[in-house]
Amino acid sequence: MPTLVVKVTCGVERVETLMQAFTVAATGVASGLEVSLWLTGDATLHALPGTDDVVIPHSPPLSTLRDAVLAAGTVTVCAQCAARREIAEPDLLPGARIAGAAAFVAEATAADATALVY
Repeated sequence: MPTLVVKVTCGVERVETLMQAFTVAATGVASGLEVSLWLTGDATLHALPGTDDVVIPHSPPLSTLRDAVLAAGTVTVCAQCAARREIAEPDLLPGARIAGAAAFVAEATAADATALVY
């Protein structure tokens, strides 16, 4: 089955880019693809419970998009980004994980993978 790997490199400072990445990942899940959503930089905060939701016009809330990916795909927090923010795996929402660059490279270069970076 084809895999969609989506990496988001920003937080609310680039809210439309952040939301586009989550929208594409959730759309991939809805389309029946295997989806792996990677959170780097301040996007990592959206894998934590209690982080303020993001809502912009003409889009579902970020939490709705994220939960769709968590239900049927994979959400991964960058290991270095997590360490810089003192985030540990028990801090994450259920179903999210922490992994490093080697795991991202392996997923992004797999035979049936398409990788998008936002």
